[in-house]
Order: sequence, then structure tokens, then C-alpha cells
Amino acid sequence: MTAEGRVTLNNVTVEKVGTLVDETSDLVKVDGAVVVPVAEKVYVVLNKPRKVMTTLHDPFKRKTVLHYLKNLSHHVYPIGRLDFDTEGVLLLCNNGDLAFRLAHPRYQVEKVYEATVAGRFRREDGMSIQHGVMLEDGVIGRARVDVLGYGKNATRLRLTLTEGRKREVKQLCKSVGHPVSRLRRVAFGGITARGLPSGAWRHLTGKEVEGLKSLVGL
Repeated sequence: MTAEGRVTLNNVTVEKVGTLVDETSDLVKVDGAVVVPVAEKVYVVLNKPRKVMTTLHDPFKRKTVLHYLKNLSHHVYPIGRLDFDTEGVLLLCNNGDLAFRLAHPRYQVEKVYEATVAGRFRREDGMSIQHGVMLEDGVIGRARVDVLGYGKNATRLRLTLTEGRKREVKQLCKSVGHPVSRLRRVAFGGITARGLPSGAWRHLTGKEVEGLKSLVGL
């Protein structure tokens, strides 16, 4: 936004990222709208349903996570993304520092997924994923894999990642010949959606928030 000339400080266009602001006296605007510091930090976990966008607005009019947060009195923003057809734990907050660190690969925050994949998953497949697979963006992705059970022409897996790049679970499984047919995130930094129906949310407890902060050095 700064590069596009959309941010002003005391009605002067900001040209440099990192410009310091005195929150008690300076006037900051984005696109002409006044921006004020967050008065209260809010943290929630949503049990995201499938076929819902992890955004607050969609130009194609698809349902977004905002639809499920109508009763929340504060604006919050998703921490990272879940694909349109992926369900489960989605954290949202209005604490930018915490959100940035939780989503950044550098901080190695654990994310746990349960996936249903095609075919009979073998031990060698799990070892390949654990050792590392080249992803679409040229980065090596890896995960710890546990087999939860076998079905007819399918296997249920638990995958634990510490980076969570775009479509990483799907890429990892496909790379060893087992495309994902269903995917759910069951934990993010130790936070689960246990007891929450699909589409429901709750505030994080103080202990949960402190736990997330400690994971990323805040």
C-alpha cells in the first residue's frame, strides 16, 4: 500500500516503509480513511467448513469466513490460509505481530492435518515425505507422517508440518502417488477446534494466547 502511494502521514504521502508513527498524535490514512490503533486484541479459532474462502471478501461472491463471524464485534484477520476445500482449524486475530510470526516459516510453528489419500500408503512413502520433497515454488517441503487407518482404495494420514506453504500437504502426498481427496487441519500451534461444530468459533483463552506468543518469542 505504501509503494502504491495509498498511505499518508499527517496528510503527506508516505514514501518509505518503516516510517515511524506517534500513535498519540499523528494522523494516518489509507485511501483517505483514518486508521487508528487497535484498542483491544482479539483472538479466535474457527472450525472452517469446506468450500469456504479464507478471505474477508471474494469478488466471485463465494462464501467467506466472514460469514461465520457476524456475531463478533471486532475485526479480525485470518492467520495464514486454508484452501477452499480444506476444513478445520483457522486462527484469526487483530494482532499483526503475532499473526505475522505464526504464519512465517521461520518460526516453525506446528500445524497438524488429517488427510484421506488415494491408494494404500506405504512406509516408504512416508519416509520420502519426511526426508523432503521439492515443491512448486522450488522449496523443499517435508512433514512427519503417521498412518491412521486403511479403507477401500484409500488411506487416512496425519501429517505434522512446521512451515505450511501453499498447498503443501496436497503437493507432498501427490508427489508420492497418493492425491488428497479430503483434508482437515486439526491443530495450529497446539490450538484445536475440538467441540466446535463446523462453522462455529470461540475466543481463545488467555492461556492459549500466551502459549502462541511463547512459540514465536513474543
